[in-house]
Amino acid sequence: MDTGGRTMGDFFSTALQFPAVVFTFPLGVVLAYWLFALLFGVGTDVAEAAAGPGAPGGFAGAVAVFGLGGVPAAVPVSLVVAFGWFTAMTGTELLDAGWRRVLVLPAALFAGWAGARLLVLPLRRVFRAEQGIYHEDFVGRVCVVRTGRVTAGFGQAEVAADDGGTSIIQVRAEGPEAAELTSGRRALIFGYDADREFFWVAPYDLGGSDELGPEENRTPA
Repeated sequence: MDTGGRTMGDFFSTALQFPAVVFTFPLGVVLAYWLFALLFGVGTDVAEAAAGPGAPGGFAGAVAVFGLGGVPAAVPVSLVVAFGWFTAMTGTELLDAGWRRVLVLPAALFAGWAGARLLVLPLRRVFRAEQGIYHEDFVGRVCVVRTGRVTAGFGQAEVAADDGGTSIIQVRAEGPEAAELTSGRRALIFGYDADREFFWVAPYDLGGSDELGPEENRTPA
């Protein structure tokens, strides 16, 4: 009797049934991503960028809304998929097809989030130490506001990096000066709030183009 073949057949059969199948294909994508990242370095720049100063915006910002920020976005997404898949597989195997299996899906999503959250919390300390270098580098530079306004609770700007690229960072401003910071205006980064993970900026305009260049990497005199 081919017990091994039957076991593998049952495994794949379960993985392709609802609700496990909802996580099976994303799990395949996650495994392929990390395989290519380890073998060829493909995608590692994206993961590192998510952990850098632009992390609160874009896709990483969406991840942070669920309490999974502070690390490269690929990490919590992979953990959510892995924990969710394991939970869905267990529910699919233990429960007969029917309304109870439908309840497995939200349970698997919650288990994925909870498991990822537990692992992300200690990992934040590791990545926060690395991010501090980037934060210190940006203080004193000139950025360009990319949102319609900058207030004490909202705002994003674009700042040039040493490698010639740019990053979108979270910025804040207070007082009458904040009203001057509209889209396209230059601003000077003069501080960083490590607890709330944003930069303090003030209006800065010496004329010229709004496009960022190598000169924005220097601290203004």
